[in-house]
Amino acid sequence: MEKLITVCKVGATRGYRTLFYDLSFSVNAGEILELRGENGSGKSTLLRILAGLTRPDSGSIDYSIGDSSSQNPSFYPVHFLGHQDGIKAQESVEAQIVFWTKFFGEDVSKVRPALERVGLWKRRDVPGRGLSAGQRRRLSLARLLVSYRPIWLLDEPLAALDSKGQDIVLEMMEEHTQKGGSVIAAMHGEGFKNARTINICAPSKAEFKANQLLDDLI
Repeated sequence: MEKLITVCKVGATRGYRTLFYDLSFSVNAGEILELRGENGSGKSTLLRILAGLTRPDSGSIDYSIGDSSSQNPSFYPVHFLGHQDGIKAQESVEAQIVFWTKFFGEDVSKVRPALERVGLWKRRDVPGRGLSAGQRRRLSLARLLVSYRPIWLLDEPLAALDSKGQDIVLEMMEEHTQKGGSVIAAMHGEGFKNARTINICAPSKAEFKANQLLDDLI
């Protein structure tokens, strides 16, 4: 099965604290990977590293498709949705998705189907400040639908959503993986069906020193 992303010996710190070290894994086409761990363990940091928004302190990340170094968003292989929804208070629902559609170099004809899919087309004229937390999350999710990216990086994708909204996310993820895409999601609580799990945790001081010594010897 085709590997979409390979992570090799990646490490990250926050201040003087090591979040994770020597982390290696790969994600195949059609696969869902859950990142698990305590609050502050580095799940969100890892997603930002995979999205190219933060540099790792060590290790490398290889994408088998696209160009993660390109300044043109049309060539970037990932979609990233973090805790911050990026919704503008003054802009209408439709205007915000039109912006992202054009930013990704796509045709605006994709806007209506995306908003219909997340249940917001009838509220397309409502400004961002008039949306509930769940509706804001749905609006963020609509960005995934206007431009195809093989790798979805999602930070708590079910947060703030009611049962109907969660069903929409699950259906979107299933369709995406059936098309050969992959999903990497930081999760708390109940997970996804048929997902693989990686637990993110900081190494003990002894483990960290041993790994450093081994790296020095190599």
